[in-house]
Parts: sequence; structure tokens; C-alpha cells
Amino acid sequence: MAADPLLDRVRAAWLDLAGVPMAFPAGGGVEVAASARSLLCPPGWVGIVVLGDAAVVSVPSDGLVGTVREVLRRLPVAELTDAGPLRALLPVAGVLGPASLAYLDEGRFRPASGDVPVVPGEPADVAALPAAVPADDADECGLADVTSPVFVVRRGTDVLAAAGYRRWPGRVAHLGVLTRADRRGRGLARAVASAAVADAVANGLLPQWRARREPSRRVARALGFRQLGAQLSLALAEE
Repeated sequence: MAADPLLDRVRAAWLDLAGVPMAFPAGGGVEVAASARSLLCPPGWVGIVVLGDAAVVSVPSDGLVGTVREVLRRLPVAELTDAGPLRALLPVAGVLGPASLAYLDEGRFRPASGDVPVVPGEPADVAALPAAVPADDADECGLADVTSPVFVVRRGTDVLAAAGYRRWPGRVAHLGVLTRADRRGRGLARAVASAAVADAVANGLLPQWRARREPSRRVARALGFRQLGAQLSLALAEE
């Protein structure tokens, strides 16, 4: 596999979250390790992160390592974040994801045109906008967790769209973007996300876009993000 500096940087950032020494297998494949401190998934869950042709997987206890490794090695790496085959092989009690993982190489950033006016936001904007969308959208966007400045599109006193990012280990900027349901398809998400990405790049951070839905992925692609993999979390039933 040809050298890919962006992929290498992204993999290193995720390994920082594993909680134990791990590595993406150099020749492709999957590595499984027990980690009670893993941030690849919620506590007590199985966390699967696929990047390129390799995956790392954290499980909550040593007793699950052999079982999960044996199951996952039966599947192509590309299917490790597909809950369907995993349900047939493991006692899956809960699923989060899958979510695509896309990243931006600074030299490939395509800023929004500037036709949509974007202004600095206030903490109240972050609190108000999620209340104007379906609960699933509010949960997925991650806007409530941002630690950066917030960038918004307003109409009068109403906030139509907002974006910011949360700093992760490895100098990653995890984007949170949200647009009111009745204002989508008008370039607002791209406009506010572009402002947030520009702020992250100016601070030497690596922008990360995690998404489950295709409309969100389209916005990321329009800004120059490249999808490098996917993430899935599983809760296993006790047998």
C-alpha cells in the first residue's frame, strides 16, 4: 500500500483513543485488544474502527478477545462496520453507527463561496438550534459538545445553521454541524462548516467529519474531505 500521510496521521490519532498499545496491521486485517479505558466506543462496548485496509477493535474484557477476534477474522475488513453480518455471528444487543470517517488535508480544502453570510455565534445559539430539529439529528451532530468558537447563519434573531468543533487527542478537530430542518438544501451547512474548518486549519488541527447520513457526507465532500473509513460500536449480550 502506497504511503498516505493523511491516513497515517488519522490512524495515530485513533490509536491514542484505544487506551492500550495497538496498531493497524501493516498488511491489512484486524487487531483486537481488551481495553477498559477505550474511547473507541461507550464503556463496556466493543469499538470497531476501520481505516483504509485495516481495523482496530477494543473489547471490554480479556475474555472477549479470542471470541471477537475469531469472528471478525472471518469477514473482509470492509464488512467489519456492517452490523448485518456481525449480528449473525455475535450476540449483539445494541448498535451505534456505522458512521463514516472523513478527514481534510489542508491543501485540498475547498471553502464555501461566501454567498451565505456567516457570523460568530453565542453559547445560546448552540442551545437553541438543536431544539428546532428532530432528536436524532441533534444527537448525531455533536454541536452541544463543541469547544471552539461557533459560526452561525441568522435570519433576524433565529439561528438557521451552526457549526463548530471539539478538540480531540492527536490535534483532531471533530466537526459539529447542524441546520434547521426547514432550511436544508440551501448551502447553509456548507457555509457554517467551511468557517469552522477554516478556524481549525488556522489552529493547526486535523478536521474530522463523522456522519451516518448521505446528505452530511455530501457536505463534507464538497469541502474537500476524504472518507478514509468507518466506525461501529456494539453492545454484546451476556451469555
